[in-house]
Amino acid sequence: MADGQCTVTVCQGTGCISNGADRLYAALQAEVVRLNLGDSIHVKQTGCQGFCQRGPLVITRPDGTFHCRVTPEDVPDFVQSLLPGGKPAERLYYRDMVTARATAHWADIPFYYQQERRVLRNCGHIDPENIEEYIAAGGYRALHRALFEMAPEEVIAEVKRSGLRGLGGAGFPAGRKWESCRKAPGEPKFVICNADEGDPGAFQDRSLLEGDPHSVLEGMTIAAYAVGAHKGFVYVRAEYPLAVRRLGVAVTQMREKGYLGKGILGSGFDFDIEIFQGAGAFVCGESTALVLSIEGKRGMPKALPRPRTSEVGLWGKPTLLNNVKTFGNVPLIIAHGADWFARLGNAQSKGTAIFSLTGKIVNSGLIEVPMGTRLREVIYDIGGGIPDGRAFKAVQTGGPSGGCLPASMLNMPVDFDSLKAAGSMMGSGGMVIMDEDTCMVDVARYFLDFSRRESCGQCTPCRVGTQQMFAILDDITQRKGKPGDIEVLLELGEAMAQTSICALGQTAPNPVLTTIRHFRSEYEAHIYEKRCPAGACRAYL
Repeated sequence: MADGQCTVTVCQGTGCISNGADRLYAALQAEVVRLNLGDSIHVKQTGCQGFCQRGPLVITRPDGTFHCRVTPEDVPDFVQSLLPGGKPAERLYYRDMVTARATAHWADIPFYYQQERRVLRNCGHIDPENIEEYIAAGGYRALHRALFEMAPEEVIAEVKRSGLRGLGGAGFPAGRKWESCRKAPGEPKFVICNADEGDPGAFQDRSLLEGDPHSVLEGMTIAAYAVGAHKGFVYVRAEYPLAVRRLGVAVTQMREKGYLGKGILGSGFDFDIEIFQGAGAFVCGESTALVLSIEGKRGMPKALPRPRTSEVGLWGKPTLLNNVKTFGNVPLIIAHGADWFARLGNAQSKGTAIFSLTGKIVNSGLIEVPMGTRLREVIYDIGGGIPDGRAFKAVQTGGPSGGCLPASMLNMPVDFDSLKAAGSMMGSGGMVIMDEDTCMVDVARYFLDFSRRESCGQCTPCRVGTQQMFAILDDITQRKGKPGDIEVLLELGEAMAQTSICALGQTAPNPVLTTIRHFRSEYEAHIYEKRCPAGACRAYL
């Protein structure tokens, strides 16, 4: 312990809490009190520290010693290790699954040191319920700069120059959307943060809201100043109770400190934020459905052609709607400048990408890498590869709207345009890894089952098409596939993509179309040879 002081940071994100981190946190606090060590050891909570596979996680600072899979039963020995002359708790250190070599410092672990944690810079370091810690880490300096050193048009120009694109999936240039909203006639104007994260396997928006809510709220406030809005909403899933609670704490603290409300920081600019809990409909992630939901109506996408939400949105007024991660980038751009932001990434995709790395992977968790990082680097260098010596088979990006990419595409850069060209998408940032024992027909069936259940039912191509495609896929996995099924799936998928009202129906066929494109032989084996090559479909066992 440097100077006799030690801070024990305990991950209190949802992932670690599900493994008992809340009980661990309480046990650590109780042990420090029992031993009267409050002057030398400070126990504090943080949001997600990223390495979910090894939770519950504890990092001691300032030395940065990383401890994983810590339980309440480990607490007495762990606290003793922090005392002068105490023996390090090496059994709790990270160990490589292949070499079994122990690593003490978090920054020396491949999972961490090969990332570029910009938006996630505070997650795992600060107490998300303590605004003072956010301020000490540089928080709200960007807001101060925007309000007192920049005109609204200059803020928009900086965001445009940075090349920031919407990180909710569509990748639309953020600065252009902001400019459109500012120029659109009509008052009042609104700002909405889309935190309706509903993709299977995705948890990055939730983790950012749990671990660093102030960065998102600061980004919203800067955006409101730029477009001329005075009211904002965070549309967050009610299934995220911890994120909702920490958002509420952060908003209250902002008001108390003068970062929200009338005349923010004495600038004369008024802005406030309301937290709106969505009921869990996946389709409400679509902008027009989300707006209708806030208005108290049934959340269903509006048919094309229609004005952009930035021009005609909430209650018919211009509304700026961006994703959690998009707003999380804004304070960085304003504080450090567009050129600094654009140094990472490639020509068309600037900055970083945040992914939830899940599935058949050694190191699952929350990661942030520069745009353009190759899939191989993400899966093998950061993710540690496939467990138990299994072969990599596919990666599914973009949630149920994305596609499945085979091993031949491991050298593909991860960015908006490359993924789209491959038939997949960035989406909200889910990345699900599959190994040789995964049946790709069953994977397509799983995602179609999700999409058909989440369809709002408004348009026939989506309502009927997802049901028909699912029925065919279900038959194939149940040993009932027929010649011609593959062709019907392709025809239905193309029709849905061209005629559905919103992106849910337009992209729902992607898992089917990409698995047929890259794994057609598996479909043919099910239909013509009556076997599942992966040995995963029970009907074929």
